[in-house]
Amino acid sequence: MSWADALAAGPASPADLAGARMQMALSLGWHIVIACFGVGMPGLLLFAEWRGHRTGDGEYVRLARRWAKAVGVLFAVGAVSGTILSFEMGLLWPGLMGTYGEVIGVPFAMEGIAFFIEAIFLGVYLYAWDRLPPRAHLLSGIPVLLAGVASAFFVVCANAWMNQPYGFDLVNGEVANVDPWAAMFNPATPPQTLHMIIAAFMVAGYGTAGVYAVALLRGRRERYHRLGFQIPFTLAAILTPVQILVGDYAARFLAEYQPAKLAAAEALYRTGPRAPLSLGGIVVDGELRYALEIPSGLSLLVGSSPDTVVQGLDLVPRADHPPVSVVHLAFDTMVGLGFALLLLALWYGYAWWRRRDLPRSRWFLRFAALSGVAAVIALEAGWIVTEVGRQPWVVYGRLRTHDAVNPAPGLWVGFVLVTAVYLVLTLATVHVMRRISRPAPLAPQERGEAA
Repeated sequence: MSWADALAAGPASPADLAGARMQMALSLGWHIVIACFGVGMPGLLLFAEWRGHRTGDGEYVRLARRWAKAVGVLFAVGAVSGTILSFEMGLLWPGLMGTYGEVIGVPFAMEGIAFFIEAIFLGVYLYAWDRLPPRAHLLSGIPVLLAGVASAFFVVCANAWMNQPYGFDLVNGEVANVDPWAAMFNPATPPQTLHMIIAAFMVAGYGTAGVYAVALLRGRRERYHRLGFQIPFTLAAILTPVQILVGDYAARFLAEYQPAKLAAAEALYRTGPRAPLSLGGIVVDGELRYALEIPSGLSLLVGSSPDTVVQGLDLVPRADHPPVSVVHLAFDTMVGLGFALLLLALWYGYAWWRRRDLPRSRWFLRFAALSGVAAVIALEAGWIVTEVGRQPWVVYGRLRTHDAVNPAPGLWVGFVLVTAVYLVLTLATVHVMRRISRPAPLAPQERGEAA
């Protein structure tokens, strides 16, 4: 049955539409965490290996070898979840891919090329530790880092296009005059790709540091665990204030290009100047209640003036309203956790500036142990703002979600099956990663000695 024939048979039922959306949300939410470690961890292990060769300190090399094993496992798991996502794009959303596939095909193709480059050089890096000279082995890891970042960039380009569909014309309902480069480099590409790539390094940094923070809390204060904490936490701490500035850039972008999403994020129902910045609160009967409001805060944020007019949901047709409660809660969660991580980063930076050492309080380590979880929750909340805030559009202003979903019945069955697959993947990944993290007798190479 063709897509046109399927549409003629009628749209998907509400239950199947919900099943397709939940399946896509589960797959994307699971994969994005693994992908962040795949993007960020190669930089950490390359830095550790470089420092080990430069200083002759075997603890750096030991860290690099341990992290390389983790990267190999996460890459394999990410390849599985990424493959599932690629099939879901066609199976669940044929209205999107069938209509606009030629417009957004280029970034997906380039992501595939980046993935293969990453796989090839990761294989070389993992299996050539003792077969290549140290400098050559270190250089073989650089394409892994660059290809991982490029892969994230191209995938987010496709998502950015869904928020700002450029690079084509619609002639009698058919796509024409396709410009794939204009589509890929649309106005949403700079803020989204920058925000996502920095988030990936933060998740990898805080997540890796959290493991070593637990070890430090348990009294394992040897140099290996201290370095295992300091390297990733320093990277994440440096990037945290940068990410907040990028978030400000993204908010200004939304005010100009996707005002309905910004209005939903702030639960702003009335258009006008001196728009308040709302912290917390819940939406009841179309009104935000119990929020802490900063007078004129939103107007200052998007226009640097309290007189800046900010569009509210009153100018958006009711049928085009995003789910305000969900978007507002996700936005507050993302921002709140971002500033909490900023305070933790400043605590760490102050102690390092004063004593060239970690903060002495065990509370710092307790919070640091939770920083990886906080970074992941902030990441997921950010994606909820991006994806749910675009609803009811799968392609903003062009194609509604219920018109893009596969009208075939039984999509709930797919959601149940995919849930089972991800449960197995999660358990297997946790088991393997725990085995990798167990102490083992040091090989001569991990001590920086010749084999």
